[in-house]
This record gives sequence, C-alpha cells and structure tokens, in this order.
Amino acid sequence: MGGRLAGKIAVIIGAGQQEGATPGNGRATAIRFAQEGARCLLVDRDAASAEATRDMLPDPQAAVVHQADVTDTEACRAVIDAALARFGSIDILHNNVGQSRGDRATSDMDPDVWDQLMTLNLKAMFLTCKFALPVMRAQGAGVILNVSSTSALSKRPTVTYKTSKGAVNTLTQHIAAENAGFGVRANVILPGLIDTPMAIERRAQESGRSRDDIRAERDALVPMGHMGSAWDVANAAVFLASDEAAYITGVVLPVDGGLLLKRG
Repeated sequence: MGGRLAGKIAVIIGAGQQEGATPGNGRATAIRFAQEGARCLLVDRDAASAEATRDMLPDPQAAVVHQADVTDTEACRAVIDAALARFGSIDILHNNVGQSRGDRATSDMDPDVWDQLMTLNLKAMFLTCKFALPVMRAQGAGVILNVSSTSALSKRPTVTYKTSKGAVNTLTQHIAAENAGFGVRANVILPGLIDTPMAIERRAQESGRSRDDIRAERDALVPMGHMGSAWDVANAAVFLASDEAAYITGVVLPVDGGLLLKRG
C-alpha cells in the first residue's frame, strides 16, 4: 500500500474510545495512519474498543490489537515488546491518552485523584517513550508524537489536567533535544475544542444538558466559529509522522481553530 506512511510501523496508545456519535482522536489517527500505509499496533485498556477501531481500517489484517493499562510500567514495556515481536521495528509512537475527570481547583483537589490523573496523563507517556527510545535510537530513526492540550497554555478552572499537559509539552521538548542526534524526532499536538465523545458525552452526562447545547456553547468559544473534529488532529499527526516533517522536532503545534489567539 502506498501513502505518506508506507512501510512505517506505528504504535498508537489510546486507539479505542468512549462510545459516542463522533470519532475520538485516537481512532481517527489510527484510521488516517492506516490509510497512509502504516501498519499499526492498536493499544487500549479496552480491547473491544480497539478491535472496533481495527475493523474500520482499510486493511484490518495490517493491524494488531494489544490490550494494556499504560499506567503500569511493565505493561508499557510489554507494548514495545509486542510491536517488535509482531513487526520488527517501531517507526512512530503516538501517545493519545488523557483524562480530566475528578479535576478540581487547587484547594479542593483530592491528592489521590491528582496522582491518578498525573499517572495517566504524564507518567504513561514517559514510560512508553522510555521503552521505545532505545529501539528508535538503535534504528537511527523514529518519531514520537504526544497529544497534549491547549489547556496547557490557557486559563483553566482546575489544576491537574493543565499541569499534566504542560508537563507533556516540556517532556516532549526534552526528548526532542536529547535524541535529535540519534535521528529521533519528538513533537506535541495541542488539540483545542474538538468534537469527540470524551468532550461531549461526559459533559452531557454530568450537566444533564443536551449535546446540541454543549456543542453550540463550545463552538461559540472558537475564533473560527466551530469546534474541530478528530480528523483535524489526525491529519496533523500524519504530517508530523511523515517524511514531510523530517526537519521538524520539538514543536508544540496547536490544532485549535485559533483558540489560543484569544490570549492576545
């Protein structure tokens, strides 16, 4: 199969998603990577959801599902081992995990929930990078893509998600500087307000409001007049993973319809 990622092996962390009417960022990225010719290891703690993603690929036989809880160190090591056992190399590591449920203002934040969110949002990315980097350095090539959030660079009413995503940015920049001489690139994607099930369904459930109301409220916040879709995030990932971005590393790329422009 031809395409911008032809011959590449991609490990996608968070390839499943919460149920909803729209694709999530991980699922959309898996589909776009496969459309561009990559063979994929689809990793999620919900194997059935990752299998559903696999079934949407142009050639499901070119992908493998791997169930893992990436908050566990040995599970992250096993992800990389599984990719090597199945495909023999790892060209792209795409980290698309994160959660904000339970986040609070600083004085109200439960320390145990802080630890849970920081482990999922930050430590898991560190762990998968830790185990993938020796493989990529030995190959003399590789791409790491970490999904952060515009919350890292903008005002937010709660403390942990913003803090963890800000740390994802600095972690990725450090990895970029540390590994540039080994042919390994690392970049960050910052989605803004994106119409995904994680964004819409949770808010609808917690607030009792309609999904249309939530969408309209979020659309109104974006300078371009509407939320983005997971395909916008996935297309940015394809570019950064491809040889078209061969001279790009350490970049923090907003995909946000101009949302961060409101900082002035």
